[in-house]
Amino acid sequence: MDFKPSISEKFLDLFYKEIECDVPDTNSKLNLHILKIENNQFCYEELIEHLGESMIPFALSRKQIKEFEKDKRWHGLVKEASRKFRDYNVNDGEAGELLLFCFLEAHLKAPKILTKLEIKLSSNDYAKGSDGIHLLELAPKNYQLIFGESKLYQELTTSLTKAFESIHDFKTRKKNNIYDEIGLINSQLCKEAFDEDLYQFLKSVIIPKASDTDPIVKNNAFAIFAGFEIDPTDDEKRLTNDKFLALIKSQIKEDVERKMNHIKKKIEEYELYSYTFYVYVFPFMKLDETRKEIIKKITRTEE
Repeated sequence: MDFKPSISEKFLDLFYKEIECDVPDTNSKLNLHILKIENNQFCYEELIEHLGESMIPFALSRKQIKEFEKDKRWHGLVKEASRKFRDYNVNDGEAGELLLFCFLEAHLKAPKILTKLEIKLSSNDYAKGSDGIHLLELAPKNYQLIFGESKLYQELTTSLTKAFESIHDFKTRKKNNIYDEIGLINSQLCKEAFDEDLYQFLKSVIIPKASDTDPIVKNNAFAIFAGFEIDPTDDEKRLTNDKFLALIKSQIKEDVERKMNHIKKKIEEYELYSYTFYVYVFPFMKLDETRKEIIKKITRTEE
């Protein structure tokens, strides 16, 4: 049975791993990955190259990919994945969704079950629900079903606040809520499982039977990708490369560490104590420009 992450750990080679810790008095884990810096700029071209390779398992189901590969339709595979993305001029969120997918697969080792993007019939569709759903094995017969939420705002506090607001809404609204989403996953399993054994395994985890002699334990969890902007001053940009790197890393780390209390406050506000949160924070320079450029280049959009 083949159900492993599609994204290699090599993806993490692009980042300085500055924070990987528990948020005190919560079930949250905070991760800060800062993109590699050269000549006082983030290495966006290297990131885009990796994301261009990652967009296929993000946008398409395992079954779709297998069908394209069987007929060696490589160009069609890329084209089909590209058409799922919205036009880069109006695309504010899908870069964050793709990055969250990559971190959950490469860092957390939680393979994708479903993404919002892959069930869209066209690039203009809007699917309300989690951005992606992943499965994490904690121990034999003990799993977490992880629902992803990506938010990209200028301020980190805003991104975190909006993410927790969306999760609270996702849990409590009457329609398109977390329970409806689990039903949707169940109906879509045939797309992710290309053999009967994998299909039966995923079905047994997503809706486990408590009556089994040795039952599977499944709990729900959430993953947050919180993108935010940093804006170095002109004086900072003129620093030597080593001084700039040390300063920017230190500034970002201090800013992120100060947000631990905010995460804790939001969990208490929405009474989410029983859920595990995997929080990935990610700094951008020129956020609005960069997130559009990522989509433009990975989908090879023509001017």
